Amino acid sequence: MSYTRGVFQSFKSQSKHRYLGDLSGAFADLGTFLPIVIGVLTLQKVDPTGLLIGFGLFALVVAAVYRRPIPIQPMKVVAAIVITQSLDAQTIAATGFLLGFTVVLISLFGVLDLLARKIPTPVMTGIQLGVGLMLAWAGIGLVITDPWTGIVSTGILFLLLATPLKPFAAVAIVIGACLWSLSTTQNSLTDLSLALHTPDWTTFGWPQLGLSAQTILLPQLSLTLTNAILATAAIAGHYFPKDKQRISPTRLGLTTGAMNMLLAPFGAFPMCHGAGGLVVQHRFGARSWLAPVLFGITMITLGVLFGPQALQILLLIPLAAVGALLIYAGLDLAWHKSLTSSPHLDLSVILLTGICCATLNVAVGLLIGWGWFLLGRSLFPNKNRTE
Repeated sequence: MSYTRGVFQSFKSQSKHRYLGDLSGAFADLGTFLPIVIGVLTLQKVDPTGLLIGFGLFALVVAAVYRRPIPIQPMKVVAAIVITQSLDAQTIAATGFLLGFTVVLISLFGVLDLLARKIPTPVMTGIQLGVGLMLAWAGIGLVITDPWTGIVSTGILFLLLATPLKPFAAVAIVIGACLWSLSTTQNSLTDLSLALHTPDWTTFGWPQLGLSAQTILLPQLSLTLTNAILATAAIAGHYFPKDKQRISPTRLGLTTGAMNMLLAPFGAFPMCHGAGGLVVQHRFGARSWLAPVLFGITMITLGVLFGPQALQILLLIPLAAVGALLIYAGLDLAWHKSLTSSPHLDLSVILLTGICCATLNVAVGLLIGWGWFLLGRSLFPNKNRTE
């Protein structure tokens, strides 16, 4: 009886630890989510209800399909062009539909799985290095927007990580920073009112599709295929080796494409998965479907109950505090055992790929690293290397 009780208590302890980790990890990658969403919503050309509900529904689908913390993030190239060129809601919807349709076609033809099999291991390790460096650099950029909050948050984060409170370090930082922001700024929540909001139906035609194809399709597609699909699948395979078949490049491509096509007319912003988001969520404890479910329910609640007022709530979250999470998770991913144990040729591929990914973009880093790998193999065919 005592043995059974001990096993039961151990199971309860492990379950509690896992749930805390999923709660903490679910919101750990807000540093890549908030700046883009806030920037887009500030333009007041996108329906906040449709945008937030879109993220929420996609997250719930991810939870059901993958049963792992596969993140949902706004497409970065689309966001940059939308913000700088102030594109309207019709063009944004057309972009989401066109990108989704293109990614579905590429996935159905098996191109993504073929690429994943052909890319050499040192190149994929280099991409992980580059993604880690990009995360850390993005975190530093957020921290310096409010150095005092950023430095204090970083210090508290590292203290929490060294204690039994580690499983919910990320959520503790976010909640604590929000409370601090609420007490020190003029952003008050007293004027918020609850109401039921529904997404605006957004129509688009050939002019919007043509503009999207000319200005957005190719640069965003290259980033989506490499960082959001290939790199995400590789990192997921490292974290969850038993789920490699379920979290394959083709399946990631199909969920990305199908959900963008379905949700674009409802005002959703173009979305994708993300290697960086997976790293941050996993590093702060997310392991199961619960993390995307928590994120999804939160987004749907904000969209349905608060609508346009949701921006006021999002502005409460200090980006400098979230930056601390990105720095830690980025450096953790960047440091890989291959950096100290690889043969010289492989190490040069890893470093070159990582630096190019971090300073240029993942697609360029992939091509340069792969080219250097092939060149090294032809020049030094007898050297030890990883295939």
